[in-house]
Amino acid sequence: MQTSMNLSVGIPHSTTLNLFPQNRTRISAIKSLQSNPSPMDPPKKVVVCGGGVIGVCTAYFLAKKGAAVTLIEKSNIACAASGKAGGFLALDWCDGGPIEQLARASFNLHRSLSQELNGSQSYGYRSLEALSLTVTEEPKRTSSSSSSSDALPSWVDGPARGPKTIGTHETTAQVHPQLFTRTLIENAVEKHGVEILIGKLERLEVDGGRVESVVLEGGLVVDADAVVLALGPWSSKLELLSSRFRVSGLKAHSIVLEPREPNAITPHALFLTYNASNRRTPLDPEVYPRPTGEVYVCGMAKEEEVPDNPEEIRGDKESIEMLKRVAKTVSSHLGEDGVKVEQACFLPCTDDGVPIIGEITGVKGCYVATGHSCWGILNGPATGAAVAELVLDGYSTIVDLKKFSPARFAGRTKA
Repeated sequence: MQTSMNLSVGIPHSTTLNLFPQNRTRISAIKSLQSNPSPMDPPKKVVVCGGGVIGVCTAYFLAKKGAAVTLIEKSNIACAASGKAGGFLALDWCDGGPIEQLARASFNLHRSLSQELNGSQSYGYRSLEALSLTVTEEPKRTSSSSSSSDALPSWVDGPARGPKTIGTHETTAQVHPQLFTRTLIENAVEKHGVEILIGKLERLEVDGGRVESVVLEGGLVVDADAVVLALGPWSSKLELLSSRFRVSGLKAHSIVLEPREPNAITPHALFLTYNASNRRTPLDPEVYPRPTGEVYVCGMAKEEEVPDNPEEIRGDKESIEMLKRVAKTVSSHLGEDGVKVEQACFLPCTDDGVPIIGEITGVKGCYVATGHSCWGILNGPATGAAVAELVLDGYSTIVDLKKFSPARFAGRTKA
């Protein structure tokens, strides 16, 4: 188990600016790229709005293809779901559904990105096994209450039964999502000239049906040849998007624990059917050991209004306490005394359960990438690569984006 991972991946201070000017200013988004474009063929100026995994992956692949990219984020990189998710990756769990091609392409991109960016050390990329099992709370816990099946890792010593392997080292993997997102943007800044602006998106300026610029709170205007809106659950806060489709927020809770014996925790992701003594219906929490030595436990999701400021999101006490119960019931290694973080985040969900990726109808040069729900970390790389191709080449070869087009909501009445 790797315990020496660098957890201080950050953004160079000089690339992050606080932008709240008193006077209205217009700036150019043209950047200095390592590869100097021909004077006759200047780089396309692209503004990416949103510093989560989708926006960061998009900015990374755009810049790698030669665009001059400005990434705008209201708070901090990976400050919301992209920093608080589980980071679980699966090759074939979306097979048979509309995102099958996207998921498979992205799983493979994660592997190649890890090789390129030393992901095993910089952000905890590794393959792992995934198990499903049933856990039922018992009045009194005994050392013999767990199943004796060889399929159960030794640290799962609670009342577990029916373990089944649902993912192998060939089909399932993980990353530390915050470290992944920040490593990618750091690389994009240092090697591909991406610039980061900290400020609140106010509106887009559109002239003659084509996007011209992005306006931030305080009056700053950033010129652009194209804009990508990767706002996650905050898509509903922008009238340009909310007037066309609905993106709701599913509030998911999680805790991060320091196990009592970190070296005893093997790389097995657990997907539980959890029977709590005070509930009629089972819960479906998930447990992810991380190469950092921590263990991540998540679940207890419900639809809720998304606050304006991601820094204000707090977990519900009852949901957090339930996750603590799950942890200590599953394993004696995961006691409440080891809880380091209690948190919540909002997953962006669409009405049909399919991400929205493509150009906005009627606004040339304006693109959207949102609605990835619980699969945002998995599908970030392929989404970013596909959007980069769409913006710069006019079409995507990595993934067929037709089924993700925002035009599919045209004519529908929003709930």
